[in-house]
Amino acid sequence: MIKSWMVIAGVALLVALGANFITPSDRKWFKRLIRPRWLTFEAAIPVIWTIIFVCGAWSAYIVWEQNPGTTTTWLLMGLYLLLEILTIAYTPVMFRLRSLKVGTIIGGLGFIVAVILTLAVLPVSGWAALLLVPYLLWSPIGTYTTWAMIQLNPQDA
Repeated sequence: MIKSWMVIAGVALLVALGANFITPSDRKWFKRLIRPRWLTFEAAIPVIWTIIFVCGAWSAYIVWEQNPGTTTTWLLMGLYLLLEILTIAYTPVMFRLRSLKVGTIIGGLGFIVAVILTLAVLPVSGWAALLLVPYLLWSPIGTYTTWAMIQLNPQDA
């Protein structure tokens, strides 16, 4: 029998593969952008997001196990999925459109969905809500960083 954590991890992995829809020219565009001087942690960003995604999947697992298969739980799973899609879409959509403004908007939308999800999950499980806190803390930093890059690269807004 397939366990719920396997399904959640599998869906998360499939969605995460969407981040690979970028071309070498997309990467080249992003690498040439001027970054804020205070952005000294760029190399750690993939590790930070990996931790955040693991926490999000673990949160989804806890919520599913509380009330498996109910309409409310399925709706919450839909919010988790929407949040992951928005988060994963940030890079390929911003790169493809060559627009830091689009990246900032996607980042802001992700934060709003994360707040809604956290508030919706809180009555189901405090632990599940707590596991979403890393997203709530990091997402505004990433969104602000993208916004700050607009100021340094107005031609790529």
